[in-house]
Amino acid sequence: MDGWIDVGTQEEPTRGRGLAVFLEDGREVALFNVEGTLHCTNNVCPHVQGPLGDGHLEGEIVTCPWHGWQFNVRTGECLDRPDRPVAVYPVRLEEGRILVDPGRPAQPSGPGGALGA
Repeated sequence: MDGWIDVGTQEEPTRGRGLAVFLEDGREVALFNVEGTLHCTNNVCPHVQGPLGDGHLEGEIVTCPWHGWQFNVRTGECLDRPDRPVAVYPVRLEEGRILVDPGRPAQPSGPGGALGA
């Protein structure tokens, strides 16, 4: 079964920002545009469930807006607590639409979805 879900247009999110996306099944993911490459993580910080998509993004690092925990949006690694990563998911672009597969973990070294290619 194809697990890819359409979550928006390639204009979203803007470069250097995050965007929370609520899926039909109740899960939340966050999209991040890092220098034109899209990455997708779970939107929920494992600390106290803060919204990562609303956090400050600098390079590949997003800071949770509630208590400041930091995560690499490409790998899911938590810089504050390496034992508390967030899930990262595959992203691809198809005809100007962003597709994610939240049912399958991404390969952390994967390139994400390159914009403007």
